Amino acid sequence: MSEMEWRPRHNPWAVALTVTLATFMEVLDSSIANVALPHIAGNLSASQDESAWVLTSYLVSNAIILPISAWLATRFGRKRFYMTCVAMFGASSFLCGLAPNLGMLVFFRILQGFGGGGLAPSEQAILADTFPREKRGMAFAVYGMAVVVAPAIGPTLGGWITDNSSWRWIFYINVPFVILSLFLSSRLVEDPPYLSRERERSRGVRVDYVGLGLIALGVGTLQFVLDKGQEDDWFSSPLIVTFLAMAIVALATWIYWELHHKDPIVDLHLFKLRNFTMAMSFTFVLGMVLYGTTFVIPQFLQVLLGYPAVKAGEALAGGGIVMMLMMPISGMLVSRVDPRGMMAFGFLSTAAALYFMMTHMTLGMDFFTAAMLRTLQAAGLAFIFLPSNTLAYLGVPREKNNQVSAINAFIRNIGGGIGISMIGTFLTRREQVHQTYLAAQTATGNPVFEQMVAGMSAVLHQAGLAPNVATQQAQARVYFMMQAHATTLAYVDVLSVMTLAIAALAPFVLLMKRSAVMPADMAGH
Repeated sequence: MSEMEWRPRHNPWAVALTVTLATFMEVLDSSIANVALPHIAGNLSASQDESAWVLTSYLVSNAIILPISAWLATRFGRKRFYMTCVAMFGASSFLCGLAPNLGMLVFFRILQGFGGGGLAPSEQAILADTFPREKRGMAFAVYGMAVVVAPAIGPTLGGWITDNSSWRWIFYINVPFVILSLFLSSRLVEDPPYLSRERERSRGVRVDYVGLGLIALGVGTLQFVLDKGQEDDWFSSPLIVTFLAMAIVALATWIYWELHHKDPIVDLHLFKLRNFTMAMSFTFVLGMVLYGTTFVIPQFLQVLLGYPAVKAGEALAGGGIVMMLMMPISGMLVSRVDPRGMMAFGFLSTAAALYFMMTHMTLGMDFFTAAMLRTLQAAGLAFIFLPSNTLAYLGVPREKNNQVSAINAFIRNIGGGIGISMIGTFLTRREQVHQTYLAAQTATGNPVFEQMVAGMSAVLHQAGLAPNVATQQAQARVYFMMQAHATTLAYVDVLSVMTLAIAALAPFVLLMKRSAVMPADMAGH
């Protein structure tokens, strides 16, 4: 049988479900920890800002491995590389559950991100080789459903596990799925014959270790600056200044190196294409907003409104469900209407949802309102991702398709990591500003403040407290109320910035060239 006529020995749908299992597991892990952050912070004696490292460390390490994953799969065999990534993901998940402190948890999350980052490119290539061209669209639709469903149930599942057991089980739960995935992959997944020829050819290609090292150093040090800057008072810290200088030098050197290297890990020449550059810019901002809101909403519901983790997760679930319902509609429309119009609609509707969320974010917000606002926000995203991916491939040589997929995932994860860090810093700074302003209004001599304290003191005194104790407790309660209002206003500020950022993208879709209808398997990357 010729290479062109090669077909897998096993049912293609069995192979698709096997790789989709690992996809579901990996994407689930990027969202399942969100609602557990307050519990992780409390259990490991860390601040809320520090607990965000559990998310950012995974996203950054996941992004770093993406550019080289295609080369590694070719060099060592796709099936072998894929199963190694699954095994690494499972082992590091188990170690995350055993982590005795935040530092070790972040380290194991980095290893987990490396394993998870190598899965997606291999899985898409396996599906492309397993199915004939006319059936790839449906195969990628099944794969895409796992990518959408996992974030929908991740926060809810994570919240249920955290409330009923321990946050450590959100990592232990991966282990049985990893074992099942490894067993099925060993039996069902095959490398097509042409990969043997590609493997021999790759032996003569030297991997761009310098480029890989530079991007790892640049992104890693930049993420360190964003995560630790607020805690160390930014540029007053010599360590932060040093790491920022390292990040700038490393990233600038990396850009120069990649532009002049014969076989770069990231083909930066693709950014000469207008559609590709615009699509990657949108992906970066959307990564910041998507991961940022997934971080902000559970924190607000748990820390300020007192919801248990499972309820905070349920508030996010509607967004995933509506994405799952809207993606097929977006897929049908993208070949019938101008994708740029779909994207503009998506940007404006997402901005409108964020605006309504901003105006309703108060200490009196009920659960239904929080869930509905998240659902409305996610509905618009379905009209952005697929058209953006479709337009990104316009003018890209076919042999560069894997580069587009890898760069897109890389930029989305980097945007998410940077977004979470910046949001954490912005929240802290704005909370301080609002607290300073409100504190000036809660001082002796302010009639409103004194009236509030007097009324509360009277109630506490009637409850049996001594007059002086009642006054002290009343003042303390007013202070805590003031802190809660300051924090709420900080969350509102964050959402206002997100609203403006998303709305501002809508006019820029006109800079993209309108594409012809793209193949179904291409739009799925």
